[in-house]
Amino acid sequence: MSYSRHLLRFRERASRLSPTRIIALAFLLIILAGTGLLMLPLASRDGKSCGFLTALFTATSSTCVTGLILADTFVQWSGFGQAVILALIQTGGLGFMSVAAIFAFLLHKRLGLKQRMLLAQAMNLNDMEGVVRIQKHVLVGTFSLEGLGALVLFFRFLPEYGPWNALKWGVFHAVSGFCNAGFDIFGVLQPGGSLAPFRTDPVVCLTLMVLIILGGLGFFVWEDLWQKLKNRRKHRLSVYTKLVLACSALLLAGGTLLVCLLEWNNPDTLGSMTGPQKLLAGAFQSVTLRTAGFAAIDQGAMRESTRAMSVVFMLIGGSSGSTAGGLKTVTVAVLLLACVASARGQSNVRVFKRSVSDRQVRDAMSLTFLILVLCFTGAIVLTADSGIPFLNALFETSSALGTVGLTANVTPLLGLVSRLIIIAFMYFGRVGILTISLGFLMGDRAEERFRYAETKLLIG
Repeated sequence: MSYSRHLLRFRERASRLSPTRIIALAFLLIILAGTGLLMLPLASRDGKSCGFLTALFTATSSTCVTGLILADTFVQWSGFGQAVILALIQTGGLGFMSVAAIFAFLLHKRLGLKQRMLLAQAMNLNDMEGVVRIQKHVLVGTFSLEGLGALVLFFRFLPEYGPWNALKWGVFHAVSGFCNAGFDIFGVLQPGGSLAPFRTDPVVCLTLMVLIILGGLGFFVWEDLWQKLKNRRKHRLSVYTKLVLACSALLLAGGTLLVCLLEWNNPDTLGSMTGPQKLLAGAFQSVTLRTAGFAAIDQGAMRESTRAMSVVFMLIGGSSGSTAGGLKTVTVAVLLLACVASARGQSNVRVFKRSVSDRQVRDAMSLTFLILVLCFTGAIVLTADSGIPFLNALFETSSALGTVGLTANVTPLLGLVSRLIIIAFMYFGRVGILTISLGFLMGDRAEERFRYAETKLLIG
């Protein structure tokens, strides 16, 4: 009887949880489940348990599609361990509600109001209109693109490495690329080298670049573009989609140009390549900075100016409702547009003949300030705790918060406190700083019943 009452109370409390809390707790439970599986001796290549901290770090990095690792994925983990990591990447990239929706669709079950609210929240949609249709398109599009990418990689690897390696590498890296996870199992060729063995291979690099870009655009952009293709004359792209496409193109082109200019003559990165190979490697570096995490060149060997530029790009990240992390492209665009409007003396922020509300500008400012404070504070702690240079520490915290997964070769050197900070940053970066802070700390915004008299301050 007592057990029944406790179970009933638990169900009542669970039913009162907000969608943001459910999503955050679900990611936490998935991470803990993955940690338990990776701690099994079966998951390690040497047949010995890796220990709690290594398993927790890897499970968090996989579920939060980051890619930071303490040991090479192929060297450390057995086939079972790699399968667990791949499952965590797919679940974390799509979101647990998308995985749950798969079973509901297969069993022909209708999704209730609570499930639709969770789907909308997980995909960063403003409302629940058409959420089930969008979710079906997301699932079909995801598995189709991953399958196509795996097929291209399979035929690329087949002649040189045999059918089993071609199949395994094709599937693993297609999923890892589309989910912007950055995990690789090329350690059999070069332990810890990530994508270095194929940095001049156009098929491998271009295939992963396309998967990364498509995964980072966002599910809403997919749906908007799909509706535009179906109804070319009737359907107009939303302002958000236009802004995402414009920002993504600008960041990719600008990143490629900067990487090539800064690293063109660096013998440890691009210096030894031919001209076309340098352009390919520069473009790949620009794409992977958008929260993908594959490293075609040695990140620790890059010039300090390039690493500093990389920090900015990693913090920006991809777009909302995608497999990417970071501040998000539109968030940064809103801030820049607000600065331009202020410099021109304009009272409204405008884009594509539309106005952006003051509320959204404040939200963008709050999120940016919060992530910057966390990033720099974490870097200071990493420098004090692990004794690594501050720029490398800043590179590490930016990579974790942006769920990028690139490292200046310092992740295995981190102390206990530093590793715990990186674990927390990866979790916050994936679930969403703004979602967690508002959902857990503020709840519903209280109605302002009065306002104080305005005052004038000196700004600047």
